[in-house]
Amino acid sequence: MIIVFDVGNTETTIGLFAGKKLKAHWRVNTDASRTPDELSIQIGALLEHEGVKQGDISGAAIGSVVPALTGPLADACRATLDVKARVIDASSALPIVLDVEEPLTVGADRLINTLAASRIYETDTIVVDLGTATTYDCITAEGVFLGGIIAPGLRTSADTLIRRTSKLPATELVPPKRALGRRTEECIRAGVMLGTADMIDGLVRRLKKEWPTKRTPKVIATGGLAELVAPLCEEIERVEPFLTLYGLQMAYALLEPKTK
Repeated sequence: MIIVFDVGNTETTIGLFAGKKLKAHWRVNTDASRTPDELSIQIGALLEHEGVKQGDISGAAIGSVVPALTGPLADACRATLDVKARVIDASSALPIVLDVEEPLTVGADRLINTLAASRIYETDTIVVDLGTATTYDCITAEGVFLGGIIAPGLRTSADTLIRRTSKLPATELVPPKRALGRRTEECIRAGVMLGTADMIDGLVRRLKKEWPTKRTPKVIATGGLAELVAPLCEEIERVEPFLTLYGLQMAYALLEPKTK
């Protein structure tokens, strides 16, 4: 079995794979101040809760957009699991052509998502990842990463709205029943939730108009907020909540030397 870590700005998603099968997954808060010892305790506790022995883990992969946490997490994997974690980033020798102006600046999550999408669907794909930011990443069936869009995330927009306005209350993010709000909370939900959905639909349509091949790209949503927002969108065709974890497993399998 291998363990993979998708380290985001707000949350870290952890997956446990037996071959290609996702056996278990966890979502924890990202805390860049944690030491390798603290991370070791957390990893050990998660595995113990699942009834998995630490010695059963043969490898680890990390995709991180939080550089301050990447090293300590790799150290924790070495100390707890006695494995060297493989860090996946834009310099990794993956079967993707980064057809952008600054390829080494492409975030690990964007690279890993498009790797998974292109290999799972074998067609041109737009991956919409709804996390702290909402990213739109474009890849062709041949594995050419075209670039994409980075926009504020749903919760980021909502938190900024509430923090910078003195009279607007904190509001639970649930889909509104209608656009025309009659109460302040309804107005906020309509603005944030429907605004995000319409932004996604509008930007995806723009990307499709500029698409360089004759194929119409498939639109996949992933990330912690995907299942909440996708039903409000017209352009999203499928939700893959653990696309990044599968991408990490694929990257590890492609890069790790095969033992005889």
